[in-house]
Amino acid sequence: MKHFILPNNITGKSFWKGLIIPILLFLCLLLFMFIGIRNVSSASDKESRQILQDALLRTTVQCYAIEGMYPPNVEYLEEHYGLLFDRNRFIIHYEIFAGNIPPDITVIDLSE
Repeated sequence: MKHFILPNNITGKSFWKGLIIPILLFLCLLLFMFIGIRNVSSASDKESRQILQDALLRTTVQCYAIEGMYPPNVEYLEEHYGLLFDRNRFIIHYEIFAGNIPPDITVIDLSE
C-alpha cells in the first residue's frame, strides 16, 4: 500500500491561511460592486425626475405658444399634449396663478 504525503501548503493551517486573502479580496470586490450599483441607481432616479420636470415645462410652454394661455392642470397636458408619467412614482404639484403667468411646477419622486 502506497502512502501519499501532501505538501504543507495543502494541509492544516497553512491551507486556510492561503484562503484568507482571496476571500477578503472577493468580499471587497462584492462591496465595491454593491456601492457602485447603488450610486448608479440613485443617479438614474434623479435624472428621471429632472427629465419629467423638463417635459412638463416644455409641454406647458408649447401649450402657451399654441393656445395663448397656460394649461389649467396636468390632466389637460396629458389629454391634449400626450404627457405621460408614472403616477405611482411621481407627484406633480402644479399651481397656476393666471392664464398668462407661468405656473409653479414641482415634481416629487416617491422612490427617494
